[in-house]
Amino acid sequence: MRSGRPGVSPVELVIFDCDGVLVDSEPIAVRIDLVILSRFGLRLSEAEVIDRFVGRSPDAMRQAIEEHLGHEVPGFMERFAPLYDDAYRSELSAVRGVKEALDGIELPVCVASSSQPDSLRMKLELVDLAARFAGDVFSASEVANGKPAPDLFLYAARRMGVAPSHCVVVEDSRHGVEAARAAGMRVLAYAGGLTVGQTLAGPETVVFDDMRVLPDLIAPGTA
Repeated sequence: MRSGRPGVSPVELVIFDCDGVLVDSEPIAVRIDLVILSRFGLRLSEAEVIDRFVGRSPDAMRQAIEEHLGHEVPGFMERFAPLYDDAYRSELSAVRGVKEALDGIELPVCVASSSQPDSLRMKLELVDLAARFAGDVFSASEVANGKPAPDLFLYAARRMGVAPSHCVVVEDSRHGVEAARAAGMRVLAYAGGLTVGQTLAGPETVVFDDMRVLPDLIAPGTA
């Protein structure tokens, strides 16, 4: 992803996913997902939960449960959000090496996450990353369609005043990577978490597994 290639736009904005990229929340969330799904009779494997729900908004799991039951589940988020929040408060940490990576990035940055706003804010605060983004934090609740639709990344770019072709997205899930590609953005796909690298590879994508190399991949002028 070097600059100087004909037809490649310079990077002006780095858009970070949150879960699995900034905060190491996905092992916690998947563990709780499995418990909740089993309560409704959906007995999926950990691999199935990762493939179907990691990187997507909580609505994706609610919809899967409602389709399985054949009826709505009123108050789903209100009922189960505390399970996740309590676990995050006691267990959450930043993704290894991400704070050092952020220190080395000289370009503007923002967050575009499938998490709900309150949960997103809490997670960033718990690992002392909230101030790094100066309020430039966007949630899937602000757009019509969550990942893998491109809406959230396009919204974040528009709010930041940067054309999609000048954005690079740091993602760790298949759904997030697909959303970034659909938005016409290049992707740095972090394979150091739950999603294996081979499912993230594809066009306009560099797969990496060590956050410490991130500044070298998105230094000013690279693409």
